[in-house]
Amino acid sequence: MISRRQFLAAVGAGAGAAALGTRVLMAQQPGARQGEHTQAAMAMDSSNLFAMDQAAARAVVLPPKPNARPSMTPDERDALEHRIRCQCGCTLDVFTCRTTDFSCQVSPAMHRDVMALVAGGYGAQEIIDAFVKVYGERVLMAPTREGFNLVGYVAPFLAMGAGAVLIGALIRRWGARAAAVAPSAPAGVQATPDELARLDDAVRRDE
Repeated sequence: MISRRQFLAAVGAGAGAAALGTRVLMAQQPGARQGEHTQAAMAMDSSNLFAMDQAAARAVVLPPKPNARPSMTPDERDALEHRIRCQCGCTLDVFTCRTTDFSCQVSPAMHRDVMALVAGGYGAQEIIDAFVKVYGERVLMAPTREGFNLVGYVAPFLAMGAGAVLIGALIRRWGARAAAVAPSAPAGVQATPDELARLDDAVRRDE
């Protein structure tokens, strides 16, 4: 069984071989311009979407706190690593990447930084802040719920609420229209028994 990284590397190698073949064929064509060779090569190289940056790890270091003791258990540390994105380009969190792709060099380096900060007595949020300071917010698996990022969390609920209000208003409007066009009940006949008898007699004479 091959790892995900080995599979991606094989795909990349195949793409590279295809690019090389394209360059050789174009070079053998008479009258081909050098500019056309360069453009074709650039297009083929840019199609490789699986490039991983194995040199993306940066040191996230803070001095240990006085009389530092580990700030969390291994399980809590693993949960924290689920919140930190590996920077090799795989889009996975640090814990998942380092435990499923043993060819990655970035997630183990980030894991070592997390362990050092935990041993230095730093809490989860302090460690998150330290990684954001070094890598920027792209290191977070989910954006912080503040500022403009808060819109991403609130907007779906606002949209659902507005939709519910709109549907309710439409239902009320349709109900009002149905009531307005409903046929009215015929008015009751106001007549005395004598009048009804004369009316009945007149009807019979017409027959």
